[in-house]
Amino acid sequence: MTATKADQIRALLKSIETGDPGPIAVVDQSQYIQHNPQTHEGSEGLEALFKRLSLTQPRVNIVRAFEDGDFVFAHTEYDFSRRNIGFEVFRFENGRAVEHWDNIQKRMGPNASGRSMVDGPIEALDLSRTEANRALVRDFCETVLVAGQFERLEDYLAGGHLIQHNPDLTDGAAPLRAYLSSGAPDVAYTRLHRVLAQGNFVLSVCEGRLNGEPTSFYDLYRIEEGKLAEHWDTRETIPARSAWKNDNGKF
Repeated sequence: MTATKADQIRALLKSIETGDPGPIAVVDQSQYIQHNPQTHEGSEGLEALFKRLSLTQPRVNIVRAFEDGDFVFAHTEYDFSRRNIGFEVFRFENGRAVEHWDNIQKRMGPNASGRSMVDGPIEALDLSRTEANRALVRDFCETVLVAGQFERLEDYLAGGHLIQHNPDLTDGAAPLRAYLSSGAPDVAYTRLHRVLAQGNFVLSVCEGRLNGEPTSFYDLYRIEEGKLAEHWDTRETIPARSAWKNDNGKF
């Protein structure tokens, strides 16, 4: 039985831990476009890179992974020299991965509601509602996060409530609304770049600023009966252009 794209990406990411070169065959390295600004492109083959990383005894946990057409998006937990939480996005072409984006943050928490950055449901359900759920998240991002209509936040939440995995927040609408609107953490979403979806899980990719620094925001939502019910995220500072190790851009 042919492995799904998501399964192939699971195996690829797990090979960082094992050093097994086999799963790397899913990547077309001759066309591979790297959007992590801190990673050189083409200077080191993935086989050599993953083998080198495996010698540091890393731990890789692919918590959840989903498919959206030519894209796979995964929620991951890494333990290299420190524990990190990440989102990985791969684009496929002709059956192989040809492009990669990610967003990685130091693991923090649990938050005051007792939730970690990765726990919760992992299986995509309601596959027939994928496009409706994608549209919901796109509208939420453009209306509330980018346009700043924070008074409309509860319109998008299931029963006006939200299960929250952000390490700085707690469950419910009020903490999120205060966080977005108070200005204290200087958080601002300025542009929505991409919305990926499978069933009741939707990932939005945005850019903006956090504490005065250019920042990429990856937000994963679980949808329940047409409303946002649960939220996970990572936030990563975008380095200055002069520090980039490739020319492809973060987004």
